Amino acid sequence: MLIFQVLGPFRASHRDSVLDLGGRRQRAVLARLVVAGGRAVPVGTLIGELWPGEPPAQALATIQGYVSRLRRALEPGRAPRGEAGVLVSAPPGYALRAEPGQVDSWRFEGLVKSPEQTGPAGEWELMETALGLWRGPALAEFADLPWAAAEAARLEELRLVAGERRAAAGVAIGRSAPLVADLEAHAAAHPMREEAWRLLALALYRAGRHGDALAAVRRARGLWRDELGLDLPATLRRLESDMLAQAPHL
Repeated sequence: MLIFQVLGPFRASHRDSVLDLGGRRQRAVLARLVVAGGRAVPVGTLIGELWPGEPPAQALATIQGYVSRLRRALEPGRAPRGEAGVLVSAPPGYALRAEPGQVDSWRFEGLVKSPEQTGPAGEWELMETALGLWRGPALAEFADLPWAAAEAARLEELRLVAGERRAAAGVAIGRSAPLVADLEAHAAAHPMREEAWRLLALALYRAGRHGDALAAVRRARGLWRDELGLDLPATLRRLESDMLAQAPHL
C-alpha cells in the first residue's frame, strides 16, 4: 500500500520502500495535492503556487511532465496508457486519490477532530496515537511557499491542541507529576496559550506542589499584564480561586 507522509520530511513509500519523487518542484506538485485532501487542484493554481510571480512560458508542459513522472513513480506497474489510479486527472487539474489511512496528515486530523472518548484513558490513547504520527516539522522542505507555510501552521496548531488534550487526559488519570516538565516547556514555548498555563498549574497542584501551582498562575498573570495589558482570562482566575480555597473537585 502506498503511504504519504507530511508530518516530517515529505515522502511517499510502498511496502516500506521510499519512492524517488524527483526534484523539489516535482515533489511540491505531489505535496500540494496531498494538502488539498483529495480535492482537485486546477493546473492554473499549481502553476501560480509553484512559480510565484512570473511563471515560465512552458509552465503547463512542465506541470504535465511532473505529473507523468510522479505517476510512474507511484504506480510503476501501470500500463503506459492505462488510467491513473492515484494521481488522477480531475479537470481542470489533478487530485490525489487515497484513503485517510494512507496519508499521515489526513489520519492525524481525523484523530484530533474525532469526538472525545468516553473516558480520559481512551482520550490519552487516542492523542498518543495522533501525536505518534509526527516525525518532525510538517512541509519544512516547502516552507518558502505560502500554501505550504499556511498548511504547516494549521497542522502545528492541531498538534498543540492534541498535546493539550493528551495532557488533560494524563492529569485526569493520575499522571500529573511526570507531565510537569513537558507542560513547563509547553508554556515556555507558547506563553500566550491559556490552556498551557491552566494545565501546568493543575498538574502542579495535583502533584502536591500547591505553591508552585499558584506561582505558575502568577507568572501567567504577569505575561497577560505585560503583553496584553489585561487581567488573566476567567478560566485561570477561577482555577486560582479554587486552588486557594483547596476546592475538593481539584
